[in-house]
Amino acid sequence: MSDGDQSPPPRDDEPAPGPPRGALVALLVVVVLIGAVMFVMNRLNQAGKLQDCVASGRTNCAPIEPQHQ
Repeated sequence: MSDGDQSPPPRDDEPAPGPPRGALVALLVVVVLIGAVMFVMNRLNQAGKLQDCVASGRTNCAPIEPQHQ
C-alpha cells in the first residue's frame, strides 16, 4: 500500500456527537403544540354545540351546576 491510498486521519477539532438534546427539545415543543391544538379544537367543538342548541330555540343549553354549601 502506498501513502496515497490511506484515508485522512480524523480531525480533532470536530465536536464529538453528544446527546440529541436539540431533537428532544423539538419533540417536546411538537407534543405541547399538538396538545394545545387538541384543547382549542375541543373548546371550539363545545362552543359550536352550544351555539347550535341556542340557535334551535332551546333555553336549557348550558347546564348550571348547583352550588354545594
